[in-house]
Amino acid sequence: MQQQQQIGESGGLVTEGRDQGTVVFPHARHKYFLTASLDARTRRRLAELDQKGQPGSWEEIREQIRQRDERDEKRALAPMKPADDAVIVDTSELTIEQVVELLCRSIATE
Repeated sequence: MQQQQQIGESGGLVTEGRDQGTVVFPHARHKYFLTASLDARTRRRLAELDQKGQPGSWEEIREQIRQRDERDEKRALAPMKPADDAVIVDTSELTIEQVVELLCRSIATE
């Protein structure tokens, strides 16, 4: 984490991760917490597995994601939660391109 913070001191850095805005870069100028419904994330994961030729069942993948969320939210060290000053973006119905455009516009207007 210290190395990440040193790199971040120079600015102009985009990072992603469940604890970036709360633990690694708590003083970042721009913070966004991307979220999506459990069904949207299940659909995306199944599509990703399908592209790799790996089968997966809706129920199994959905439960794996739900369990990971629960673990991440309840862990003692760096639990998954948005920073108090983060903008929460629900990406459930957005494409990757739409999310990038939305974030770029938001940063440009600040």
